Amino acid sequence: MGKIKSKGIKRAAETLRKRDVNYSNSFEKNKKILGDMLPSKKIRNQMAGLLAKMKKREIKAASK
Repeated sequence: MGKIKSKGIKRAAETLRKRDVNYSNSFEKNKKILGDMLPSKKIRNQMAGLLAKMKKREIKAASK
């Protein structure tokens, strides 16, 4: 099992997702998109991972 993301990370990821920025289902691509936008590397990585996970869920739901 993975670590649980904090509410702040989840809220920030949701607002970034709603800004019409195209995020990918790849962690590495999301990391590059976020770049120096966030205050720390740890938060950037958590956000990139969560956005990739959310994108994968969207794709899976759309295919059903």
